[in-house]
Amino acid sequence: MRGTPGAARVHILCAAVCAAVCALPALSPGASTPWGTLGLLAALYLACELPGRCRVLGSSVPIGAGSFFPLLLAAAFLLPPSAAVLVAVPGALAGRVDRPPAAARRVWRAAQLALTVGAASWIYGLLDGPATLGGASGGAVPDLPYALLPACATALVFSLVLAALDGGILVTAERVAVRHAWRGLPARSVGPHLVHALAGLMMAVLWRSSYGPLSALVVLLPMYISCWVFAQYHRQHAAHRATIRALVQAVDIKDGYTRGHSERVGRASELIARELGMEESRMEALRFAGILHDVGKLGVPTRVLRKDGPLTPEERRVIELHPEYGHEIVRGIGFLDEARAAILHHHERLDGSGYPYGLAGDSIPEFARVVAVADAFDAMTSTRSYRRGRPVPAAVEELRRCAGSQFDPRMVRALARALDRHGWSAAANTVTSDEEPAGLPRQRAGARPPATGSADRPGQPR
Repeated sequence: MRGTPGAARVHILCAAVCAAVCALPALSPGASTPWGTLGLLAALYLACELPGRCRVLGSSVPIGAGSFFPLLLAAAFLLPPSAAVLVAVPGALAGRVDRPPAAARRVWRAAQLALTVGAASWIYGLLDGPATLGGASGGAVPDLPYALLPACATALVFSLVLAALDGGILVTAERVAVRHAWRGLPARSVGPHLVHALAGLMMAVLWRSSYGPLSALVVLLPMYISCWVFAQYHRQHAAHRATIRALVQAVDIKDGYTRGHSERVGRASELIARELGMEESRMEALRFAGILHDVGKLGVPTRVLRKDGPLTPEERRVIELHPEYGHEIVRGIGFLDEARAAILHHHERLDGSGYPYGLAGDSIPEFARVVAVADAFDAMTSTRSYRRGRPVPAAVEELRRCAGSQFDPRMVRALARALDRHGWSAAANTVTSDEEPAGLPRQRAGARPPATGSADRPGQPR
């Protein structure tokens, strides 16, 4: 456990000791422990964890976080608490660990899952759940729908205990503040664990039926495949976010005057999308569009972006190429979908006087009309090194003044409603330059707003 904080070591040790104490009744002489069921379930869980350590399959299997919970919940339904505690231990100790210290993480995972499954099994027995399963120890058939009640209560306890232990390790090992450690953990996990519990209940019913344990594999295999597909989706989504984060960081490094601007435009675009009632999938694509709207700055010479002084007509033409540069940069990124059109057209104006193609009215893509409003709003409300940010009401009033000529009035109204409903946090109005002056922002002698291509007020050339 070298490298593990002292508080985390104590936390892990206490969890391991508690798990060992809970398992003692199953190991004591004369205990009527169902070793056959226990051994088979432990072997199945170990078999689910081991592919994660395979060099060929390790990056694609859904294992690495003790993720195959349907089998553990089936163990809670089939075994007494002292025996259920032992099911996850071999698999957790042998499973893949992505970050050091490996030994501490394996011991912690084994103890955490042991305590969680033991608590779930205890509450299931307390609610007389085994009698509802049918088969050898119950009636001839499962007592449905009453069997669902103890199963759902077991899933709830499973989720709460797991979240409580997760929060504890976040506080002791990751030094997360106590007030934040448990925030959202139960809410995010209860739903999936209820689904896992239903699959585990099906396994348990088949296991106790006349068809025997082999029939439970009929449930196990499809659930494992479903977990694999789900893991692939999340891995792909994480890769998408990493791609976008890398592009935004590159823009921020090149044009430090607008650092943080991209994320805030993405957030404002999402507020507008929610007011418009967009579907979640489109809303995510629109947020990506807002975040990446200025990625074309990577193709603009740095000397032009950071020039102190008026731009020449030629430099202005170079600046106005950044939407096309951005579109070329993201053209091959398939998951951006409609976002690509927004990146290309977010400087078009409703009256047709914008760029790069002078589109007008509804011929401007919807995403581009949303991002144009979000972009102008953040440009006006952000405090930069050369001028103060405008108050939110003043910025909204300016957007309304330019609605119909530069901006889509529907998007302006949607943003105004969203701001009335949710506000605009102070964190969104921070200084967005690579030089944060002490005290109030003060314009440097001879300085001018940087040639970033984002307007400080609507109606000006952008």
